[in-house]
Amino acid sequence: MTQLAYILALLLSTAMTNCSPKADKAIASESKQIEQKELGNYTKAVFASGCFWCVEAVFESVEGVEEAISGYAGGSAAQANYNDVSAGITDHAEAVEVYYDPTVVSYETLLIVFFGSQDPTTLNQQGPDRGRQYRSTIFYKDDIEKTAAQAYISKLEKDEVFNKPITTTLEPLTKFYAAEEYHQNFEARNPNQGYVRAVSVPRLNRFKNKYPELLKKNAAH
Repeated sequence: MTQLAYILALLLSTAMTNCSPKADKAIASESKQIEQKELGNYTKAVFASGCFWCVEAVFESVEGVEEAISGYAGGSAAQANYNDVSAGITDHAEAVEVYYDPTVVSYETLLIVFFGSQDPTTLNQQGPDRGRQYRSTIFYKDDIEKTAAQAYISKLEKDEVFNKPITTTLEPLTKFYAAEEYHQNFEARNPNQGYVRAVSVPRLNRFKNKYPELLKKNAAH
């Protein structure tokens, strides 16, 4: 296959399998019950950077992260459901709630993971997914997280890490709503789904190759 043919095939696959209800309607009925973990002793942080299937997989590969839960933040409870959010008719972002052990991985390191696994210069877009529901956002729970995020963004800008302005927003976390069960661990449970193969897995692998020192031992390959 020529390089042009490969690119066209990939674009076609992506277009037909974006992070939307149409992509996983058939899979929903086959979902498995996710394992319930005791997470009360962990610290929580909420991030958004595109389709939550991708973001969840990235954070769960990081040493010190016990769990990442796909969900919605930035909008009201009444419309915190996949059909409304993915259609872009609410102000939610697809987000992940990260449970981590701060004695193993710091919030500052999670910021490295966040910015190092996305393109934070594409406003309201990540890869093939467009709309405010896919915006790059740090949902801070207090002034400590807000200050840390502002400081890291300033450092990235000073070091000219990106060749375009960073469009990531900082928003106060009002409430996180867990997504429907079939979205949890979606990438791991659906490795052959079209969007997962075309977008999620390559994104995860790019992160792994970039930051091998941050990975859990069983996530290195």
